[in-house]
Amino acid sequence: MGIEPVKLGIIGCGNISSIYCQNAQKLEALDLVACADLIMERAQARAEEFGIPRALSPEELLADPEIEIVLNLTVPNAHAEVALAAIKAGKSVYSEKPLAVNREDGKKILRAAKRKGVLVGCAPDTFLGAGIQTCRKLIDDGWIGKPIGAAAFFTCRGHESWHPDPEFYYQAGGGPMLDMGPYYVTALVALMGPVRRVTGSTADSFPQRTITSEPKYGTKIEVEVATHAVGVLDFAAGGIGTIMMSFDVWAADLPRIEVYGTLGTLSVPDPNMFGGPVRVWLKEKWSEVPLTHGYPENSRGLGVADMACALRSGRPHRANGEMAYHVLDVMEAVEDACREGAHIEIESTCQRPSPLPLGLLPGTLDV
Repeated sequence: MGIEPVKLGIIGCGNISSIYCQNAQKLEALDLVACADLIMERAQARAEEFGIPRALSPEELLADPEIEIVLNLTVPNAHAEVALAAIKAGKSVYSEKPLAVNREDGKKILRAAKRKGVLVGCAPDTFLGAGIQTCRKLIDDGWIGKPIGAAAFFTCRGHESWHPDPEFYYQAGGGPMLDMGPYYVTALVALMGPVRRVTGSTADSFPQRTITSEPKYGTKIEVEVATHAVGVLDFAAGGIGTIMMSFDVWAADLPRIEVYGTLGTLSVPDPNMFGGPVRVWLKEKWSEVPLTHGYPENSRGLGVADMACALRSGRPHRANGEMAYHVLDVMEAVEDACREGAHIEIESTCQRPSPLPLGLLPGTLDV
């Protein structure tokens, strides 16, 4: 690859950390040297499971001069606090989605990083996977003509039936828009470019939830956030998108994402995954398209590795803080539009991230 791997430390050793630990050891740009959690036993368990050299407290990890990037895998309400602490310690930071639970915290992160001269990155990085990168190539190569519209749907009945600690999904920082919306809005921005205007409506259809998973079976959750959200997105480059994110739907038969063009239609795979299938409708029939790019498997951490390459080479990174803030801005605007009964002009913008090149070897990125 030609660059020295970047020393990485993880803060937050919950459920999602396992796949990040696994993939960090496969990505050549990363050297995972430490993990930390408020519960030391969790950090020690992850370190033992994956052979990570050091299990530390969050404070010890932030004080470690060897660590260049902090991977922030804490719960959403802690994203801003941990990101700002990492930046204050002079480290670049890559957070799980969302960047923050409100715009003001998102702005604080970007401003602090600019002052310190460090990088900010944010999940999701699923748009770097084989599925959406194939879709990006098809759009860029003109297969469906000029994109004129898009639709994106996520529906389920909530997470209290399977998640061991589902309360945070229904508290400030949770809800389907901030939980699942980042996958869908990020994919739309990667395919269609930034959004200029939003309107929408939201609702909390079930004000109380009952946990049916273990170990909290029977516990009641008071719902504090909207659990059904529908938005209309006007893209800066033209085209209109429809988005529905819901924890209130028992069953649905909807596509994940479709992009509509002047010559045809593109069926985009699940943006929470990295692979396919990818289908196009041209000349009055659907056809499946072979994936053109690598990383069809669960490659969470790819965005961190891309940021590590950027840290070494100086090129822009793709899952960057500006795009993550724009995605947050768009998601927040759906609820603003409902509350105000108006279209919301989006103040932020971002660059449409550059596509990955063809032919990358497994574990590598373009430097």
